[in-house]
Amino acid sequence: MRRRPKALRAESRRLARRLKRHRAAELKALDACDLAHLNQVSAMRELASSIAHELNQPLAAILSNAQAALRLLAHIPPDIAEARAALEDIVADDRRAGKVIQRLRAALPRGAVRVAAQDVNELAREVVRLVSGAALHAGATVRAELAPRLPRVRGDGLRLQQVLLHLLVNALDAVARCPPDARLVVVRTRAADGGRVELCVADSGEGVPPGDLERIFEPFFTTKAQGLGVGLSISRSIVEAHGGRLWAECRPGEGATLRCALPVWDEGARRAG
Repeated sequence: MRRRPKALRAESRRLARRLKRHRAAELKALDACDLAHLNQVSAMRELASSIAHELNQPLAAILSNAQAALRLLAHIPPDIAEARAALEDIVADDRRAGKVIQRLRAALPRGAVRVAAQDVNELAREVVRLVSGAALHAGATVRAELAPRLPRVRGDGLRLQQVLLHLLVNALDAVARCPPDARLVVVRTRAADGGRVELCVADSGEGVPPGDLERIFEPFFTTKAQGLGVGLSISRSIVEAHGGRLWAECRPGEGATLRCALPVWDEGARRAG
């Protein structure tokens, strides 16, 4: 006896729900290090082209100056002063490229979670520097509005930077569909109630439909054609493992804001423990 199409559709939906629950269970079974690494790999995949763009500039300058130095040294008599200047430019561009690589390496470690007092503003500045190439590639502006003299928070600095990196990559993707002069991402920090520090990323994109404000944190939920749909779910897991909270807000016509509230480092409690 052939099943009716309606019954087949119902069974297909049941199987899809079971698969989603199974994938969610697998995701929760990952330890903190694996979660952080998976989140970072996802974000780094999206950053790869912009990092390449950032490296291409100093590498092209190195090649150009090296060729110029060879021509200057081939002169009769050789132009030693100009050749020296070209070589000094090569050294400066080499250091510039090296710093890009160092930032990339620092963002991809694996290992034990190290909890310590963290300066949220400094963490934010470093991630903003890391995405500067991505912002340039996207024709977007990333602005940091960091409150001064904030208390330090409790956490692993690299894991928290991984969360912020993913939020910034998402924001840059959201503003990509805006007119070029309206592509703005703002990173803000402030002191919040309850002994917490808040870090937020706001974008000028189209925003998130109200019904999806919680769904975007579900495993494998994505609106991107090439997205994995795990970044925000993993980011929330990392933030919650730090005793914090990550949520989304959206007002009509004002883009989306992702807010992360983290507990302040309590030195007295740490010593007592």
